[in-house]
Amino acid sequence: MIETRDLPAPDDRYVIRRALLSVYDKTGIVPFARFLADRGVELISSGGTARRLRNAGLEVTTVAAATNFPEILHGRVKTLHPAIHGGLLAMRTDPADMDELDALGIPPIDLVVVNLYPFEDVVARSEVTLPEAVENIDIGGSALLRASAKNHAFVATVCQPSAYEAIQEEMMAHDGALTAATRRRLATTAFQHTAAYDTAIAGYMEAATAEDEKALPPRLRVDAPQAQALRYGENPHQVAGFYGDATPHYRQLHGKPLSYNNLLDLDAALALMGEFARARPTCAIFKHTNPCGVATADTLSEAYANAFATDRQSPFGGIVAVNEPLDMTTAEAIDEVFTEIILAPAFPPDVRAFLEENARRRLIEVATFDGTTPTRAIRTVRGGYLLQASDPALPPLDEMRSAWEVVTDRVPTAQEWNDLDLAWRVAKHVKSNAIVYALNHATVGVGAGQMSRIDAAEVAAQKAAKSELALTGAVVASDAFFPFADGLLAAADRGITAAIQPGGSIRDDEVIAAANDRGMAMVCTGTRHFRH
Repeated sequence: MIETRDLPAPDDRYVIRRALLSVYDKTGIVPFARFLADRGVELISSGGTARRLRNAGLEVTTVAAATNFPEILHGRVKTLHPAIHGGLLAMRTDPADMDELDALGIPPIDLVVVNLYPFEDVVARSEVTLPEAVENIDIGGSALLRASAKNHAFVATVCQPSAYEAIQEEMMAHDGALTAATRRRLATTAFQHTAAYDTAIAGYMEAATAEDEKALPPRLRVDAPQAQALRYGENPHQVAGFYGDATPHYRQLHGKPLSYNNLLDLDAALALMGEFARARPTCAIFKHTNPCGVATADTLSEAYANAFATDRQSPFGGIVAVNEPLDMTTAEAIDEVFTEIILAPAFPPDVRAFLEENARRRLIEVATFDGTTPTRAIRTVRGGYLLQASDPALPPLDEMRSAWEVVTDRVPTAQEWNDLDLAWRVAKHVKSNAIVYALNHATVGVGAGQMSRIDAAEVAAQKAAKSELALTGAVVASDAFFPFADGLLAAADRGITAAIQPGGSIRDDEVIAAANDRGMAMVCTGTRHFRH
């Protein structure tokens, strides 16, 4: 264990007299360096940064001159030298440290301005090779940030061009000095930056060298910048924020910032619509992360009408998602009911202008509804995290049918197959226990989040009855197996003619026998789709 030295407390303010600048992102570096030089700060730099500053007419001491040692290994080693790190790590209130620097001819460094090779940008390219990725791992820059941040009692660390303006303002306000609070804040940012950088490297290396792409990582690394401070969480007394980057998935075109609950609903809608990315016109209406109506049709307006017909009460204040550019006819129909959010791949100018007349409405342009890309889902529990592979969007019906088994005497009709496909895709995105009734390419009843499957079936039937929708000839999807025949019989009593479920219950034989007794067709998929 390294012991803490008993030294006098550092001063609150230290004047910046010597600065080391070595940046990959050169945004704003010339005016910032000129500001420093105008205040008499000695500039030390290397490589491309030194050339940029000299070309701008600034006087710069190269790192090679400061260390009396050249850059080596094609620039891999520039700043890794005692003449640099000694100047960064010396304790200014320790006479022994300062005497040692004097004896070695090493002047202190008061400010480090460094940002790192763009590792994440490089590895985001699909064609990147492992050697190319490795070459873009910054070593010297990370060491400079960590050394100066460690010694923040005396040294200021800047790793973001966005900080230049605030640094200038404070130096002007304090005769060229930065306060202890600012140095500490800058150090925190630097450590966050290097931690995120190392997390990205570790994640890439794990993926690049993993023998089994499905294997879970031995250590879970989660790092994301705060993208949005939310007004509150699920309830007004809960603080909340959004961390990450949604831009690859969607962008908001209109309306107030998305809330915590909006973001949850939006994510649920994106996941379900991934099931219909390549389908004909499809509309889904969401409320509290559950689909309350889904339909496919020849036109979006017909799909919206059929989805809305499933449940005419719940859509108020909900989310509407469509898988094609939104047309005016559908937009006008949606406008008749207050809708919090509308998601679409595109909003033609006239449609957008019409919908933007309502300031309370949010418009979200979706980059892609493709739900086939495998990702991992993380949830928090007391004491830690749960990590699992996401449940990807289902393939086309023709591909699935070869893996499914018709377990009854009667085989589904062509229409029943289509309705079973839709019901199964929707049930996958309904909170368990989930029962979904579908007829003619549309849901006609959704039972979500019930403690028993028979309750879910009854709720779905009640929804259909409230919307005056007949269940005769409809199909039923159950996200997990029917543990007893009663749930299936309750559906049959209401006119359901076909069912789709995972199968796997110890009472499968009883359930299948009950289906045969009622002349129903039943398909077992072999795959459960719980959603907790």
